[in-house]
Amino acid sequence: MLSRIARPAVSALGRSFSVSSQNNAKVAVLGASGGIGQPLSLLLKNSPLVGDLSLYDIAHTPGVAADLSHIETRAKVVGYMGPEQLPDALKGSELVVIPAGVPRKPGMTRDDLFNTNATIVAVLTEACAQHCPEAMICIISNPVNSTIPITSEVFKKLGVYNPNKIFGVTTLDVVRANTFIGELKGLDPARVSVPVVGGHAGKTIIPLISQCNPKVEFPQDQLAALTGRIQEAGTEVVKAKAGAGSATLSMAYAGARFVFSLLDAMNGKEGVVECAFVRSEETESPYFSTPLLLGKNGIEKNLGLGKLSAFEEKLVAEAMGELKGSIKKGEDFVKNRK
Repeated sequence: MLSRIARPAVSALGRSFSVSSQNNAKVAVLGASGGIGQPLSLLLKNSPLVGDLSLYDIAHTPGVAADLSHIETRAKVVGYMGPEQLPDALKGSELVVIPAGVPRKPGMTRDDLFNTNATIVAVLTEACAQHCPEAMICIISNPVNSTIPITSEVFKKLGVYNPNKIFGVTTLDVVRANTFIGELKGLDPARVSVPVVGGHAGKTIIPLISQCNPKVEFPQDQLAALTGRIQEAGTEVVKAKAGAGSATLSMAYAGARFVFSLLDAMNGKEGVVECAFVRSEETESPYFSTPLLLGKNGIEKNLGLGKLSAFEEKLVAEAMGELKGSIKKGEDFVKNRK
């Protein structure tokens, strides 16, 4: 299963991509001036999969757009600023990626972000539901375990909900798992493929190391330590940046990887598999990240959990309470919103 996971090239120059992969999609980035939004927009500008790049934020977007527009690639870049310009930013978009919100600071949990980011995501996804209801929606804004249920409830309220088109981007957990295993085993991380399931916070992040391709084995104590490092890798970056931000560059890379995979699949490429946090019936949790076969209309098939080790089964069981709580929190937020 995992050998089919697409590893899109995030090239420094768009020219290195084959011309046959072009489909000129219109992609909107909401939160394009931020710490994730700017490097993410740079990576998207470099891809021939993107024909029009629509950048939106509440400040500085014209400058970011002007800067990016000088890069010698085909994507046309337009910046939009402020709520009155949001509808124009979204019209005609086939894929919307949302990194908007406040970053995590030292001592903050992803839950501490909830009150601010929940409102931001609700406002932005309402606009998506109204102005590009058929678009693929890729949410980066944390806490993803709550912002995806928020997005779903907003789309339901407006009568345009399609669970196959709403994704919580958890790709950074996969990228980290691949990197850390590559380092420990002396492998090229680009050739390591580990599914990471569950959610996108702390103990809800569950790397299925038993399903790693190529196959790797660790003694139990090392396996537990590695799993813990993958789960807390975001905190590792927050601490290292000492109050100056959270994981922005690696998240931009991971976000671009997911967007390129989805655009490839929308463009007819077969066998594209990525993990994402989505509406799910694979476990008792109503939302859950698993490997997904992507297609022209979003999720083509949920590939499920596969065979778990006893250690992984325990991790899944232990994550359920926190996952369900975060999901309910997101759903309740929309229900109680005026």
